[in-house]
Amino acid sequence: MCRCLLVILSVDHEVPLSSFIIGWRTDGRAWRPGRPDMADGSGWQPPRPCEAYRAEWKLCRSARHFLHHYYVHGERPACEQWRRDLASCRDWEERRSAEAQQSLCESERARVRAARKHILVWAPRQSPPPDWHLPLPQEKDE
Repeated sequence: MCRCLLVILSVDHEVPLSSFIIGWRTDGRAWRPGRPDMADGSGWQPPRPCEAYRAEWKLCRSARHFLHHYYVHGERPACEQWRRDLASCRDWEERRSAEAQQSLCESERARVRAARKHILVWAPRQSPPPDWHLPLPQEKDE
């Protein structure tokens, strides 16, 4: 029997749970990102604990998040997916429903795809500009 401990690490204290690093530590083994091995017969586990879905849904509905999201994107935040994920997670915990499992897997895959589709706005420089050491134009006038 493999007992697994969920490990959640955060670099910044003001980030939502969706940007946490989630991993597992099994008995006597080092921390590994991702889900634990399922070969031991322990069965499928949701990608996040249900409490994480509830916290994300609660954050999404908060006034601070609403104002920030509206300012940045110009539209209201869509919180329905977090509510559906929370309902699916609870359904999985209560009944081990195959539909809930499929719904959670598809939702997490969509989140990963959405996070990966954004490209860098600025191309990283390989070297500084050739005239980086010269004074700026406003400094020449003075």
